[in-house]
Amino acid sequence: MGLRSAKIDAETKVLNSTPVCAYPANVISMSNSTWSGRHTGKDALRQRIWSTLKAHKATRRDPVGHIPNFLGAEVAAARLAETSLWQRAQVIKCNPDSPHTAVRLKALVDGKTLYMAVPRLFRKKCFVELTATALEQKGVALKEAASMGGAMSHGRLMTYAEMQAIELVVVGCVAVTLNGGRTGKGAGFADLELAMLRECDLIAEDTPIVTTVHDLQVVDTALLPMQPHDWGLDLIVTPTRCLATDNNHPKPQGLDWDSIQPDQIANIPILRAWSKRRS
Repeated sequence: MGLRSAKIDAETKVLNSTPVCAYPANVISMSNSTWSGRHTGKDALRQRIWSTLKAHKATRRDPVGHIPNFLGAEVAAARLAETSLWQRAQVIKCNPDSPHTAVRLKALVDGKTLYMAVPRLFRKKCFVELTATALEQKGVALKEAASMGGAMSHGRLMTYAEMQAIELVVVGCVAVTLNGGRTGKGAGFADLELAMLRECDLIAEDTPIVTTVHDLQVVDTALLPMQPHDWGLDLIVTPTRCLATDNNHPKPQGLDWDSIQPDQIANIPILRAWSKRRS
């Protein structure tokens, strides 16, 4: 084991052994984040992961408040593309965050249909569709289209009714566990997107859910208990390894309206429309 790997392993052990409650309130404060306060235990864990990544200079930019754009993201994307889950899937949904630009590019290069959620789901047509064929016809470079801005500029905005069934989902994470637990920035968008896709029969019970993260983002299971509305991971890919999870958490069957926050309904047009339809 190299010196850097040894340091990362040592830091991960410290991270895993320190109780969330041991961190003072000012350390876990999320006053600079839009997403704080929904789950204080997860807020604390996110702060710990962000601090650890910063200490190891393991990201391209300050990770606080973001899905970390970790060093080695391209290596992890290439490793994911070697898996049978990736190779079997022809329709992939990927989150819009920077660390998964390489994943989106690989999907386009491999000739897959790629869906990306509109950031914060702020449009009624809240997904964009990208294919290499359509982009090449418009003279758009695949690398340009793989960026979040490029996808929004050159992708086709879609309603759920226009989308194909999705065969693989790639989500962004701040922390993950080997039993499939995950947390993002704290807004709940990933779980919400998946619930909405399930509601529309665009993903199934057995649709694989995967992520790519830095090794330092993998933590002990006890630090990230699963909740009923959580969608567990089936595979975690880091720059150094592929980790099949022991995920036996039941996948939600659709939207859990009791867990949806009023601000989510207010700020997400499609959710607001569905909520009115229920009334």
